[in-house]
Amino acid sequence: GLDNSGKSCIVNFLKENRAKSSKKKKNNNENEKFESTPTVGFAKEEFEVNNVKFMVYDMSGQNRYRDMWETYYSDVEAIIFVIDSSDKFRVVVAKEELEELMSNNTVRNNDIPILFFANKMDVKGALTEKECADELELNNITDRTWFIVPSNGMTGTGITEGITWLS
Repeated sequence: GLDNSGKSCIVNFLKENRAKSSKKKKNNNENEKFESTPTVGFAKEEFEVNNVKFMVYDMSGQNRYRDMWETYYSDVEAIIFVIDSSDKFRVVVAKEELEELMSNNTVRNNDIPILFFANKMDVKGALTEKECADELELNNITDRTWFIVPSNGMTGTGITEGITWLS
C-alpha cells in the first residue's frame, strides 16, 4: 500500500511483542491504540498466527521506494495490500500501484493470494470495504484468491480476521 496507509501499524499490531516496537496511547474511548513511525525502505518482521509463521517485509509506500517492491516478489507466498480508505483521492494512486504489482511477471505467473485491508475505517467519511473493492476494481482479479476486510490498524479491528483468512 501507499505511504500513510497503515501498513506498519498493522504489522506492529500483529507482532507478538508489539509494545516494544510501538508507542501505546489511549484514545477518547480509553481503548488501547498502537502507532508506529513511517517505514523508510523496508523492515523485516516475524510473527505467528494460528500456528503459521509469517515473515513480513513492511515495504515503504513512499513514491521513491515503490520500485523496490518487485525485488521481493520472487519469494512471496502471499501479498497484503493496505488501502487508506479515508483518502479517497489517493485510492486512484493505490489502484495504479496495484495494477503495476499485478502486471509483474512473477506475480502474474504465480497463484499468490492477496489480502486487502481497507484500513482507517474509523475515520469519518471513509470508503467502505465494498467501495474500496469497487474503486480498485478487485472483481477483475479472477486469476487468484483475494479477500478484503475493513480494518483499523491502530485498534486492531479486522486485522485478526484478515490474517486468519490468509493463514
